[in-house]
Amino acid sequence: MFLPLCCDKYRKGVIDGSACSSLCEKETLYLGKCFTAKPNSQVYSGHWGDLQGVVKCQMEEAPHYDLGGEMEPRKEASAFNKPTKGTSVEKFREMIVGHLKAKVEDQANLADLATHVLSVADANKDGHISLPEARSTWALLQLNEFLLALVLQDREHTPKLLGFCGDLYMMEKVPNSPLYGISLPWIVEVWIPAGLRRSMDQWFTPSWPHKAKISIGLLELVEDIFHGTFGSFLMCDVSTATFGYNDRHDFKVMDARYIIPEATFQERIRQQRCDADEDCLYGTDCLTSCDLTKHRCTPEVTRPNLAKACDTLKDYILQGAPSDVSEELEKQLYACIALKGSVEQMEMEHSLILNNLKTLLWKKISHTKDS
Repeated sequence: MFLPLCCDKYRKGVIDGSACSSLCEKETLYLGKCFTAKPNSQVYSGHWGDLQGVVKCQMEEAPHYDLGGEMEPRKEASAFNKPTKGTSVEKFREMIVGHLKAKVEDQANLADLATHVLSVADANKDGHISLPEARSTWALLQLNEFLLALVLQDREHTPKLLGFCGDLYMMEKVPNSPLYGISLPWIVEVWIPAGLRRSMDQWFTPSWPHKAKISIGLLELVEDIFHGTFGSFLMCDVSTATFGYNDRHDFKVMDARYIIPEATFQERIRQQRCDADEDCLYGTDCLTSCDLTKHRCTPEVTRPNLAKACDTLKDYILQGAPSDVSEELEKQLYACIALKGSVEQMEMEHSLILNNLKTLLWKKISHTKDS
């Protein structure tokens, strides 16, 4: 298990972070239920004093960029060998800016994001960044989920980072997930007909005004990561299992591993050899086409984030919709699902549909206590 390894590195002075002392010395942060059986990506419920959250850790493995895996090199992240001894804070800042530039391209305010990264790195808030703190922060910066949490730091869509130790980190608990439906043991799942399964999923949903508020949250996420403050991101797994919501019905991203910077995606997908379009799929939702003259994948995804989000919301928000909005809502959703091609080619249509959907839902609930 990764916990003894993590604490051993902490005691040897290799890593440090805001959660290390509680995890390895005071034992006030402890792990509960394991949520995944994957050996290279471990997720547990976590309890830290009065705080409840989710503890995640990526185990060391060889770097791979094939589309069957994640577009994140892991070996460097878990080796904790960067920055090297003698690196100044200013040099570390340059490393951070260079890394962010490679991930999200050259945005005007990368310096602001780098400053925020440095403030996170100073885990004990003593005004200094030690080498173990810097190495832990550098390891975390390799992860899509951690990067997105930093990029959306001022928004409510991602759970808050509660603490970290090396590349182990704890996020706030999101009490309600998946976005809708019920999770069943696979042995039960295989015996349930698809039609009954869809009906069961609809039984386990909030009231329609609450669903409308949650849906607006997903649409706002799409808006925030499309030409956002720090570049554009692609949503490559828009399944209900990757999203949830809190007790105030605020939408939250549960698993952001497959929300990746567009620049990173395009650089890597160009290297992918292909014989058919199906070879150019990353995650479950980021598909490009195959250039058969070169047998290489093209960089532009065939469907924008918004179309995929509307696909996920369709059954959820149409079920139980008030009669005075259901027809218009269905029309807008199907126009949204039909969006194709590069967002740049249809930016006006994209924005129009997004705003129409948000306005339609918001007008229906803005006067209620549910908003």
